[in-house]
Amino acid sequence: MYFLLRFDLTLSERVWQGVLLYTGLAIALQVAAGFKFHLYLGRSRLGSFDEVTLLGVIVGGVSALSAAIFILTQPVFSRGAALVIPTLALIIMAAGRWVFRTAVADSHHGNVVGSVPAVIYGAGDAGHQVARLLATSDQASYSVVGFIDDDPGKRYLRVHGQRVLGRGPDLVDVARRTDAEVVILAITQAEPRFIQELADRCARAGLKLVVVPPVREMIDGRVDLDKLRGFNVADLLGRRPVETDLSEIADLVNAKVVLVTGAGGSIGSELARQVRLLGPSRLVLLDRDESALHAVQLLLYGSGLLDSDDLVLCDIRDDAALGRVFARHRPEVVFHAAALKHLPMLERYPEEGWKTNVVGSLNVLRCARESGVGHFVNISTDKAADATSVLGQTKRLAERLTAWYALETGLPYLSVRFGNVLGSRGSVLDAFRAQIERGGPVTVTHPDVTRFFMTIPEACELVLQAGAIGQPGDVLVLDMGEPVRIVDVARRLISESQRDIAIEYTGLRQGEKLHEVLLSGTEQGTPSEHPLITQVSVPSLDPVEVLVDDAAHDHLGDLLRQQMADSAIPQRADAGPADGSP
Repeated sequence: MYFLLRFDLTLSERVWQGVLLYTGLAIALQVAAGFKFHLYLGRSRLGSFDEVTLLGVIVGGVSALSAAIFILTQPVFSRGAALVIPTLALIIMAAGRWVFRTAVADSHHGNVVGSVPAVIYGAGDAGHQVARLLATSDQASYSVVGFIDDDPGKRYLRVHGQRVLGRGPDLVDVARRTDAEVVILAITQAEPRFIQELADRCARAGLKLVVVPPVREMIDGRVDLDKLRGFNVADLLGRRPVETDLSEIADLVNAKVVLVTGAGGSIGSELARQVRLLGPSRLVLLDRDESALHAVQLLLYGSGLLDSDDLVLCDIRDDAALGRVFARHRPEVVFHAAALKHLPMLERYPEEGWKTNVVGSLNVLRCARESGVGHFVNISTDKAADATSVLGQTKRLAERLTAWYALETGLPYLSVRFGNVLGSRGSVLDAFRAQIERGGPVTVTHPDVTRFFMTIPEACELVLQAGAIGQPGDVLVLDMGEPVRIVDVARRLISESQRDIAIEYTGLRQGEKLHEVLLSGTEQGTPSEHPLITQVSVPSLDPVEVLVDDAAHDHLGDLLRQQMADSAIPQRADAGPADGSP
């Protein structure tokens, strides 16, 4: 057609031959290149930017080759045609793909029968992905009726045919105007406070809140419809991705003999799981609880025969038995997670806390030095900062003892301090769920009590990172994000149970804090190599000062208070519950 117009509808036989030859050659080359690069073999289901880009590259290459051949061999060949015809061909082929994609997309725009109208909160990448998935799925549970976004620059934005209808404060009004029943939160790194406030607003308005999972739960940052879920207690923790240097961590344990004390506990078992993935030459699991060792063997190896030499039944209070374990296995790296952790129990039985958390830790440290352990990581707790309880005081003493051994050996003997871990054995979640199962009430000590929380895998991953970057005597404090109100956790669990359960406030107990801190008033944190890890220093403590005879146990409270005073830790009276601390 172009040639007919170009030559005023009059083509000579020679020009006709050139036109047919040029067209045939261009088509042949285009088809061959298309098959070579899978352009016609399902490279894109509907036509995409990637496919049209490739189409343009192929058309450009074909036109350049064809033009070169015909300009050299056909003196009457129009050089304008070499520019115009490929452009027209590209437009026509792209238009075909556009029409097909539009037709297919229109076929999906109708709501799936039974789908629930939903407003998407967040018109960013995650919101785009959710809208696209819902628009193209034949079995979508939700149909998008609009977007909410707090960015004023997105006021007129349309995503898959749906407009941004307002900002955060307009959510309830927009939902009522559009008859939406669900709000899909498509912000993958939303703060806990924001999520809780949004959940409360949705609950008051009778809207169901569905969340896009945080980045750490996705694959390559891609949203999957199957991963959309109701707001749950884990969302109260925040959604910051935890990034670690796996090569640095691997260097810490790879091809080395690693010993984990308290390996049957929540932290110890997860540490053991993550260490095993990094290829130690041998992983020795030590615990005084045979049932806990059975459980961790099943977790790691799928076997519960308890017949492995690397499973060690031993109490860290028993110095002689512990020495034999170290002499036999000769560990190179030790993660010391064994401890008594329940604050109210240790307030009643401080001697037990002393024996395990102080004397037991001292035994592990002494055996580690005598057997040549090159790297020692003591798992501590935020209750060691401004300690007001037996738990906090004993763990603080363990930090100071670790610092003393670091000075003596010059080796990276260090402590890692963090708050409560969500879902650990005996944690507040276990208690609340048990109370809900019994029909309530759910007991909370105080309506304003807060705690720092982190999931067990996140905490252990950062413990390994801290162990890899720590220097002798360091206390490395993990960034736990914003503290979470315990009553919010209780309300969320009650909401998930869909039962009418009362919350009862029982009052603060002896030794508990209303709000935990990660650093004491006398400590000055300094940044480390990792953005979520802060380094602080604690005064070292000579083991001679804590080796008391049995008669001194009658005055243990006085001794702990004296040790606390020596550490220059101010005592405080405010309190709140201990939950699942290591």
